[in-house]
Amino acid sequence: MSRQFLYVSVAIAMLAIGCGKADAQQSQEQHEAKPAESASHEAEHEHEGIPKTVRLDPKVEADAKIRVEPAVVEVLRATLSLPGEIAADPDKSARVASPVAGRIEKVTLREGASVKKGDLLVEIRIPELGKIRAAHAAAATKARAARTNAKRLQALLDKGLAAEQEVANVKAEAESLEAEERAFAGQLSALGMSQTGGGSSLALRAPVSGIVIKRDAIVGQPVAPEQILASIADLGEVWFLARVFEKDLGKIRVGASAEIVLNAYPNEPLQGDLEYIGQQVDPAARTVTARIRLKNRKDMARIGLFGSARVVLEESSGKPASVVIPRAAVTEIANKTVVFVRSPDGQYQLHEVVLGASAAGKVEVISGLERGEPVVVDGVFTLKSVVLKSTMEEDE
Repeated sequence: MSRQFLYVSVAIAMLAIGCGKADAQQSQEQHEAKPAESASHEAEHEHEGIPKTVRLDPKVEADAKIRVEPAVVEVLRATLSLPGEIAADPDKSARVASPVAGRIEKVTLREGASVKKGDLLVEIRIPELGKIRAAHAAAATKARAARTNAKRLQALLDKGLAAEQEVANVKAEAESLEAEERAFAGQLSALGMSQTGGGSSLALRAPVSGIVIKRDAIVGQPVAPEQILASIADLGEVWFLARVFEKDLGKIRVGASAEIVLNAYPNEPLQGDLEYIGQQVDPAARTVTARIRLKNRKDMARIGLFGSARVVLEESSGKPASVVIPRAAVTEIANKTVVFVRSPDGQYQLHEVVLGASAAGKVEVISGLERGEPVVVDGVFTLKSVVLKSTMEEDE
């Protein structure tokens, strides 16, 4: 009996130990599950916290210049990727130089500053300028006196009181002095100076409006003729100079739309049109330059930046038609790719979308949007700001 009792006691003890381990394991699993479940609820709460609709005050809506376009069904065109770089438009650029030697006595420009056509940039003291002014004034005085004398003698000649030869000599002298005066006036005009006034300072003014992109002028610095002191460019519109290989020349055409992606801003594409294809092949690289004009949105395009241009070709990409919208309509909120759709009651609905291929400013929408829905293409930033602001207010 004692041995049987011992066996029963051991069995009960082992059963108790097993139950204890199971209870501990179950408790641990429940404890570990709580953070995961909590995180899931937090993520769900975070996602649910994003407003699905936005209504703007009429004034805010007007200031944002919101514009919508219907989502369309079309076949995306094939594109050709071309490397290149940003360059300034020569017709909207200028280099400021002194036409004669002198010494800088005043500088009013600085790099990065905006200037308007006619603004004073640099004043240069030119000793020879005073001599030219003096010579011009002397020639002008002598010319007036000679012309007055010629008129007086002509009146006497008409009365028979003067000789014709004397009158002819005085008229020739007057014409010579007037020619000398015009020569000095031409020199002053070439220097950009008026014919009146005095002094020996030459004012260099901005020949075009734009941004000062380079300065090489310091007070007291000696200046040589034709030395470049400043470079100015209007960068509101710039060129993208793409390089086209011989084998691709037949694929592109003037007027084709293009999307430029700069290496510095891979997520901020710029839109432009191909306006010129060069007529000369670079003998070393065997490429032709294609010029694409584009608006410098957000002042991103800086002279010399490298990038690539996706130029739309005549042929299609070979893919079937799908819902397509402008790339400008797409944004990201809470790590979600979304677009704003205007509803009939004037509100803007947030649609989460899945994107496909893209080409020259357009992108394919695989899901989340139907054909014909009015998608916001201008003013997206304003709507996004309203959504983020309301989300932060809820968190507070």
